[in-house]
Amino acid sequence: MSPPVVEAAPLYWRRSFPGGAMQARAVRRFVACLLDGCPFLDDVLLATDELVVNAVRHTKSGQAGGSFTVEVLCGGGGVAVSVADQGGPDEPVARDADPLAESGRGLRTISLTATSWGWHGNSSGRTVTAVFAGEWPA
Repeated sequence: MSPPVVEAAPLYWRRSFPGGAMQARAVRRFVACLLDGCPFLDDVLLATDELVVNAVRHTKSGQAGGSFTVEVLCGGGGVAVSVADQGGPDEPVARDADPLAESGRGLRTISLTATSWGWHGNSSGRTVTAVFAGEWPA
């Protein structure tokens, strides 16, 4: 008789950050440390950076006294990164930016690198999540 197969429980981390533009770097370090050895870490970090920048630029999280929360879920064959902000006037949409535009490609980039992405919430607060499928040795 062979021993039963025990799957590892998913790992979950959550941390809040002040709503300043300089926090994107701190968030990337936080996520990189948590997911050390992940073969698709570059894509996860790119998406995380875009989510943070959007929260700071386009929501109340980027205003004086604002904040946002980053959640990382690892397990079940992938990674999910979420950024919860304090809400804003517009819904997150993946747009096709003008070729000469200096911004406007964040969610389009996420849609091309992540397995999936989505959001829920309203003008009082919302969460945007990028999901990446794949496994790596522990």
